[in-house]
Amino acid sequence: MITAERKPMDEIMESIDGCGRILLVGCNECVTVCAAGGRKEVALLASALQMASMKKGRALDVREMTLERQCDPEYVEELAPHIGQVDAVLSMACGCGVQEIARRFKTTRVFPALNTTFMGASEGPGIWAERCQGCGDCLLGLTGGICPIARCAKRLMNGPCGGSGNGKCEISDDVDCAWHLIWERMKELGIEDRYEDVISAKDWRTGRGGGPRRIVREDLK
Repeated sequence: MITAERKPMDEIMESIDGCGRILLVGCNECVTVCAAGGRKEVALLASALQMASMKKGRALDVREMTLERQCDPEYVEELAPHIGQVDAVLSMACGCGVQEIARRFKTTRVFPALNTTFMGASEGPGIWAERCQGCGDCLLGLTGGICPIARCAKRLMNGPCGGSGNGKCEISDDVDCAWHLIWERMKELGIEDRYEDVISAKDWRTGRGGGPRRIVREDLK
């Protein structure tokens, strides 16, 4: 799940300065799950924007919408009847949603209301932790289902560094050593003999090293 958090109010207000009519758009997917950009958050931000504008002595017309997905052209098209009635769109989706709206409506200013952070998993109410960096070459089958790319501070591919101790990373006692977790997981699976298997150097072209990525499924085209 992509996780995000709302930008500081001052930054949002600065971005829409000079705009009198705003279309505030939420998303029913990831940002709803992490309580950053669903219907509830859209309503709260709309009220906050209007109050902040009143304090500055000006009125702000905020119109609320929440799409099923902002990263999907089919749903973004639902904004078409409303775009001509506003000065800008303020998106409460991840960066993918912001860019999709901007791609579709080329003459409309689109601003992000959130900071997209990472792909993570829920560890409890209000807590999400990074689990995947989308490197495009998944190693989870070799490491017991624990990702050393996302969960090791140094992204080490073959065992822990000399700074780890007592199962913790040297950067903080609050951070588990990924390779300690991998070892414990392998013991649980009865495959600890594979711990010393050397993982080949990674082809980082499947990640950001090869530039912007694209997936094409010929069977779905």
